[in-house]
Amino acid sequence: MYIQTQHKGQNYQINLASPIDISLPLNDGLENVNCFYAPPVEFIPLIAGDFVGSTEAGSPVNFKNVRLNPHGNGTHTECVGHIAKKKYTIHKSLTSFHFFAKLLSLYPTTTDNGDRVLLPAQIKEVFSKEEAPAIIIRTLPNDHYKRRTNYSGANPPYLHHEAVEYLVECGVQHLLIDLPSVDREEDGGKLLAHRAFWQYPTVIRENATITELIYVPNEIRDGLYFLNIQIASFEMDASPSKPILYELNTI
Repeated sequence: MYIQTQHKGQNYQINLASPIDISLPLNDGLENVNCFYAPPVEFIPLIAGDFVGSTEAGSPVNFKNVRLNPHGNGTHTECVGHIAKKKYTIHKSLTSFHFFAKLLSLYPTTTDNGDRVLLPAQIKEVFSKEEAPAIIIRTLPNDHYKRRTNYSGANPPYLHHEAVEYLVECGVQHLLIDLPSVDREEDGGKLLAHRAFWQYPTVIRENATITELIYVPNEIRDGLYFLNIQIASFEMDASPSKPILYELNTI
């Protein structure tokens, strides 16, 4: 199935039959990406009297409880409710689901204190004002271990808050990254990049979202794509999510 759309005066054709999934699947147990010391994902058969919700245990159906932390277990999309005192939910914040998005790949810069940071100058070299409402950042090197890395206590790379301020100036509404957080793992609760992106608490961008812990395979080239962000309708600050890319063909 093909659809046609337009961006900045250029017409594009999109093949909806060729999606590129950049989410990480959730498995039962330890074979998942993990961060911030979140407990592992669990799929637990419901037990009620003689009933055990597992076909392996003789039940006619699988009927399982799921335990997960959206922020610590896999790909997730979050809204300003992640840092706000007032309740904002991802279900009400993300009201549109299709966007033009630019994928770019960057090596974090090692700073004097040993942190690996994506700096404003790096972003400015490859992204300009009003280029796209969504940006997808693939950090380098990019290996398959990102699919199941435990980042807890490892001080992974992050975005400098001034780089995030620049993205906001450029009109970015949706930021996707393959790291556990846009902020430093331990920053004393400052959350400068989160606050910069949502402009909290001054002019709050209620419909802006951050998606973390994506994974973009190396064979996917940098450039402009059509993005679909899929979430569960959770009335909380974040949801496990499934961002999908589609290639754009000029017409």
